[in-house]
Amino acid sequence: MSEKFRCILVTKTEAGQKAQLSEIAESDLGEGEVSVAISHSTLNYKDGLAVTGAAPVVRKFPLVAGIDFAGKVLKSADARFKPGDAVVANGWGMGEAHNGGYCTRAHVKSDWLVHVPPTFTAADTMAIGTAGYTAMLAVMALEDLGLTPAKGPVLVTGAAGGVGSVTVMLLAKLGFRVVASTGRMNEAEYLRGLGAADVIDRAELSGDVRPLAKERWAGAVDSVGSKTLANVLAGTSYGGAVAACGLAQGMDLPSSVAPFILRGVTLAGIESVYCPMPRRAKAWERLARDLDMGKLASATRTVRLEEVLALGAEILKGQVKGRVVVDVAR
Repeated sequence: MSEKFRCILVTKTEAGQKAQLSEIAESDLGEGEVSVAISHSTLNYKDGLAVTGAAPVVRKFPLVAGIDFAGKVLKSADARFKPGDAVVANGWGMGEAHNGGYCTRAHVKSDWLVHVPPTFTAADTMAIGTAGYTAMLAVMALEDLGLTPAKGPVLVTGAAGGVGSVTVMLLAKLGFRVVASTGRMNEAEYLRGLGAADVIDRAELSGDVRPLAKERWAGAVDSVGSKTLANVLAGTSYGGAVAACGLAQGMDLPSSVAPFILRGVTLAGIESVYCPMPRRAKAWERLARDLDMGKLASATRTVRLEEVLALGAEILKGQVKGRVVVDVAR
């Protein structure tokens, strides 16, 4: 009898899309030069969309959900990866068109893998996950555009979520004054504990948009989109920069050219799924250097694989705080 691997499998019938705890055989894992024993994954907003069917994230059925994982190499046809190597994979269409990380085993292309920094355990890596890796890409983009702590405060929207929480930690450790925007003002102390100097209600940013508003921040990392991003741009100081990496409020952008041509504001898009390997590897190196792991641990909880099914709906409602590690093998 062939070995079976526990997973969260997304299927589709005439009745609709459904995610459930299941088992698959190795022959169902798909192609890939490297076989990985997965120990941990995590929960991202896109995973919530996939397991609930709230958006057409999954494009092939049946498919294992989960857009990232950490584990150890079992077999490899690529000399860069040897049995026992600790690896992490984020994006590349996993959990969308290729079986993902909510399984105890994966077959993936070697070009999708990054060696885990030696200071991180597999659980650490997934406490960071795609959310934290995206946060690092956003911070790097702002740095590339010349943003420094001396230029003024930096706003983080959706600050109590996964991307937002790690962004607050990173910016605070790098010396920035962080303004955290959240719809959960009861989490203000949590955000201050991560390093936020100020906490504002997201209602300040989610309403009607003016072309320009009072200059309030030198830069921002936005995971919300729509009117929130438009208001963020309107309140960005002359020569400032905004990194956009999410669409929790919507994909639209009801803004104008005013922030760009009257204040010289730059809007940088952050794409993490197919980010080139050199920048991807640099992001993980920076995370190993610039992330306060004590603060990360305080913002992280660990759950079993089957708990993802309920948490998927909660993350879409903005009810998941910080980071969630999925202990796939438990």
